Amino acid sequence: MSFFALGVNHQTASVELREQVAFNPEKLTQLLAEQSQNHDLNDMVVVSTCNRTEVYAMSDNADMVMNWLAQANGIDVKQLFNHVYRYENAQAVTHLMRVASGLDSLMLGEPQILGQVKSALSLAKDAHTVSPSLNRIFEYAFYAAKRVRSETAVGSHAVSMGYAVAQLALQVFSKPEKLTVMVVAAGEMNSLVAKHLAEMGVGKVLICNRTAARAETLAQEIAHRVDVEIIDFSALAENLYRADVISSCTGSLHQVISYADVKIALKKRRYQQMLLVDLAVPRDIEPKVKSLDGVYLYGVDDLQSVIDDNLAQRRQAAVEAEVMVNQLATELLTQQKVKKAGSTIHAYREQGEVFRQEELALAMTRMANGENAEQVLQEFSHRLTQKLLHPTSILLREAAKVEDPAYFEMLQEGLQEVVAKRRKAKH
Repeated sequence: MSFFALGVNHQTASVELREQVAFNPEKLTQLLAEQSQNHDLNDMVVVSTCNRTEVYAMSDNADMVMNWLAQANGIDVKQLFNHVYRYENAQAVTHLMRVASGLDSLMLGEPQILGQVKSALSLAKDAHTVSPSLNRIFEYAFYAAKRVRSETAVGSHAVSMGYAVAQLALQVFSKPEKLTVMVVAAGEMNSLVAKHLAEMGVGKVLICNRTAARAETLAQEIAHRVDVEIIDFSALAENLYRADVISSCTGSLHQVISYADVKIALKKRRYQQMLLVDLAVPRDIEPKVKSLDGVYLYGVDDLQSVIDDNLAQRRQAAVEAEVMVNQLATELLTQQKVKKAGSTIHAYREQGEVFRQEELALAMTRMANGENAEQVLQEFSHRLTQKLLHPTSILLREAAKVEDPAYFEMLQEGLQEVVAKRRKAKH
């Protein structure tokens, strides 16, 4: 039984193909529940995100896994063939660790993927398609991801606009729990800004948007983390003074926050500092605002240069992370080999005990029948020794026949070391 990782991602397949092989949780739950009854392939976890769909499985046949992926999505397996990557055993373990650590992501070091992999494992467990062996591999991958996060800098630098704004706010203001944040427009970019800042523990988020529906959608998404208030777009200027951090990204052809508006807001705030971030092109905030004392104004170009520098730092840190992942994958595989050897050793010891009891019973019977005790014990020890050494002798003879002498030499050196230790112990 081998461990396989098989799938498509942003590097190997187009958006159209990734859409075809993607699973939503409801569909995947049903498919895995059905698969749990299939004795040929019932030990598997499926990770499906916008950038990848991957099947991790314990199986005797990788083609069986790929056929399942094609059939589950109603597409021809030939269509998948040129876009699917597959890894087995050591390579599969390393790949899973790289995915969980964010080293294989479109955005290097992204933290969301670890949660997505954990959710995939949980869903598969609920469907009863995860054996203890497969679970052990995933748990070790989570351990590897944690080590990468805590011991390297691969995820510590902002490489998205939304995250960069949140990090900037924490640099300007030391106590996030006291901050009031205003997002002007509730589009994709500002939604990310609001979510990141909510996760970082800001006190309140004001959402100012032209349409109430979109503002309410964002409010619902973050209300469980932070106090939220929706402001009508027409009331933007009169509410500026309430915000410590303002992120604007309207897509308007005209500036929506003027120098005069900010000057009035500063006066109402008694000149407490403000951070304004203009993510719009054309710009939303009058550039002259930057000249006001106590105001920090950043634009897209300012943030992009920070992101470029941070991405370069992440790439440097990724080299260290890759080495760590390879070492941890080797550790896991070594543990698996030792565990497998342990079961073999246990079985060998049990067989040795059977031999001992057989020979002891025979010796006791012979002595009870009046045979010479010394002669019986001599034969008992000889017969037991022959039985115990017979498997080792066969193993050494077979090893000597192998073209590569290294295997035989390893066994020979090991036995010689055991003998030497025994002799030393006697003296």
